[in-house]
Amino acid sequence: MDRILEPEVMDTPEDASEYDSMDHGEANRSFVERLVELGAYGKTLDIGTGPGHIPLLVCEEIEGSQVVGIDLSREMLLRAEAHRSRSGAAARITFELADAKGLDFPDDSFDTVYSNTILHHIPDPRPFLAEAWRVLRPEGVLLIRDLFRPPTPERVEELVTDKLEEAIKEIPQLDFVNSTSRTGTSIVIVNILESERDMRPIWDDLRRKVERAA
Repeated sequence: MDRILEPEVMDTPEDASEYDSMDHGEANRSFVERLVELGAYGKTLDIGTGPGHIPLLVCEEIEGSQVVGIDLSREMLLRAEAHRSRSGAAARITFELADAKGLDFPDDSFDTVYSNTILHHIPDPRPFLAEAWRVLRPEGVLLIRDLFRPPTPERVEELVTDKLEEAIKEIPQLDFVNSTSRTGTSIVIVNILESERDMRPIWDDLRRKVERAA
């Protein structure tokens, strides 16, 4: 199956704000639960930390852990720092601007290295994977998770598109909803009633429906 890449760096205020506002709580908690199952501990590196949600959970769930979160987006790190400063674990978390494909850390620097959903942003992931392994100490814990894209339009329809369409149809301000699927992609077309003038609440509701159904 062909890889479907997304932009490598989300570095506009709008991109960072939109991503930060998405509800990734359930997915992030399942990721941290897996880290706990694997025995994650100690000095930890979060590669592609984004707005810094996962380091907060790591410090909450893994006693004594210290997290260094890196990202290539300054705008994401601004939001990560804001979350860190309001956290009770602020002293255990630091954030740095860094490129996952060329880390400045010495070999064997971290007890745990993890990365959540950045592979699909990197055209050639091999340097990133090599760097993650290089900075991990022997016998350390490594966890890398990325998106699963269904291999056929029919499977996309079954797993994602049908659920999205049904959820979006619940929005009363819409008079038309239709959908189709391509390999790895759901396309949902909506039309807003002509009588509606305030678009923001409608788009906010639409965004929440998509996040919950996807």
